[in-house]
Amino acid sequence: MKQAALTHEFVEYIPDVLHDGTLYISIRFATALHKCCCGCGNEVVTPISPRDWKLIFDGETVSLDPSIGNWSFPCQSHYWIRRNKVVLARRWTKHEIEAARADERSAYSEHIGEERKRPTEKLRGQRHKDFWQALTPWRKRK
Repeated sequence: MKQAALTHEFVEYIPDVLHDGTLYISIRFATALHKCCCGCGNEVVTPISPRDWKLIFDGETVSLDPSIGNWSFPCQSHYWIRRNKVVLARRWTKHEIEAARADERSAYSEHIGEERKRPTEKLRGQRHKDFWQALTPWRKRK
């Protein structure tokens, strides 16, 4: 691994030119981006969301979870970013990569299904809450 550690930079927009060893984080666009830590120069994009990566900022350092698996790059590097340190992970087999991709597709489909249900559930819950809140002042007057 070429990079043993990263610095982080919170930005609104990702810069046109990425520097080696810097993890750029855009909260506005819920995305982190860096150059592959193996040194190949490819740009690694990690969307931050409940179904993708989670960003942990402890006030001084950042971590991303889960690991970064660059399966689409020729290098196929695999590592963790933990408290600004790059922790090398073992190389995965083609079978493991295919299985992980299938799991990701399945999780994505489930996530989209849940997102489609939520507005109705939220609306029903809000109507129920509004109904009881409307009755509360009336009950208190007695």
